[in-house]
Amino acid sequence: MHDLSAIPIQELLPHRGAMCLLERALQANAEQLIAEVVIKPGGLFCRNNEVAAWVGIEYMAQAIAAWAGWQGRQRGESPKVGLLVGTRRYECAKSNFALGKLTITVRREFQADNGLGQFDCTIQNEFELIARASITVFEPPDAETFFRELHAKAEN
Repeated sequence: MHDLSAIPIQELLPHRGAMCLLERALQANAEQLIAEVVIKPGGLFCRNNEVAAWVGIEYMAQAIAAWAGWQGRQRGESPKVGLLVGTRRYECAKSNFALGKLTITVRREFQADNGLGQFDCTIQNEFELIARASITVFEPPDAETFFRELHAKAEN
């Protein structure tokens, strides 16, 4: 595993401002990435000092994006836009995440040549495994062209 803790998370993700939910990427290799989320009062999605468990899916998706960003960084590329296609079997032991640190681990199960990929993901606090899911993502080869063509189809 490579230590990524010195790399600012904004260099691995296309997300900016409050929409960047990860605090930092900790470690990665060719198949997985471990990231950290810090839930703080006043943070995006934080209500009454907790975050609803459904936000865990976005934590997982952003960790996948950070993995893809790290892979691209090794090739000299900037982070690319990807799409969350679906989630299977999101199981969460809690209805809310408390203030503090969460560790997000994503592991690539497969990645097709067309940009479609699937990752097994987990969320842990310092004591226990809290959530797990299988996340399917899509990274178009050229996001600008993909969205332009998608928009044109929607107008017809």
